[in-house]
Amino acid sequence: MEAIEYFADPDVSFRFMCSVLWPSGETTCPRCGSANVGFIKTRRMFQCKGCTPQKQFSVKVGTIFEDSPIPLNKWLTAIWLIANCKNGISSHELARDLKVTQKTAWYMNHRIRLALQVGTFAKLDGDVEVDETFIGGKARNMHKHVRARKITSRGGHNKVAVMGLLDRQDGQIRTKIVPDRTEATLHTEVRRRVAYGSNLYTDKATGYRGLDVTYAHQVIDHAEKYVDGQVHTNGLENFWSLLKRGLNGTYISVEPLHLFRYLDEPVWRYNNRKMTDRDRFFRAVAQIVGKRLTWNELTGKGMPTASA
Repeated sequence: MEAIEYFADPDVSFRFMCSVLWPSGETTCPRCGSANVGFIKTRRMFQCKGCTPQKQFSVKVGTIFEDSPIPLNKWLTAIWLIANCKNGISSHELARDLKVTQKTAWYMNHRIRLALQVGTFAKLDGDVEVDETFIGGKARNMHKHVRARKITSRGGHNKVAVMGLLDRQDGQIRTKIVPDRTEATLHTEVRRRVAYGSNLYTDKATGYRGLDVTYAHQVIDHAEKYVDGQVHTNGLENFWSLLKRGLNGTYISVEPLHLFRYLDEPVWRYNNRKMTDRDRFFRAVAQIVGKRLTWNELTGKGMPTASA
């Protein structure tokens, strides 16, 4: 409530965004980088004296807020909720809280998930857990005719496989949607994301066989036990439970097309779980710059087809 009341003042929200975009205090044009910028106080807009033809710009330009008519106080409240709600917040709930339509709230959610997405080429090292899970509908929740059509075998058939890697030292996690659990796929992802020589802990899935050539690979057989000293994948099992609690309890249904975005959100919260709500919010806001997601990109509309 303190955050909502604080950002309710448009001038406060404006000054806050200025401090995020220009921490040095010098306003520069996001298009040309010029510091020769004037301020239009009546509209809370800036005007660059070097750009043509788009001279005027707001604090939303160059961020996930660009071209959005939603006021900053609602955007900042949405970021606070998504960054700190342990199981996420659905578009319906966000729409009720912000007094916007569900469609708008859904679009806002995905824009903020883009901001939370952090790409890195740094490899995990030390003690690393590797495991995978399947994301998809539960057979007991399906109608009889749907169950007969979709559930044609055991295991993860007709579900999406997600691979997870957890660094035990710093508690950082990475996830990746994979096409299957074959040895070729899993070995490729492990070598891409884990430094050679690391201690690797997995279950007894056949896709992990042969990793002991380049890693100190130890296996736990879940048919016998779940922990053998340091050999376990319980850290990832904990994350899978948090992930599925949000997918099954908050979002209910997730399209495979957007699943990677729904993975980015809990991964970001998990990696920043030791922060306070305030610090998580500031870190999330710091990541909104230089990222943009248009409606056509999100929905696939206006994108070239295979035949084009």
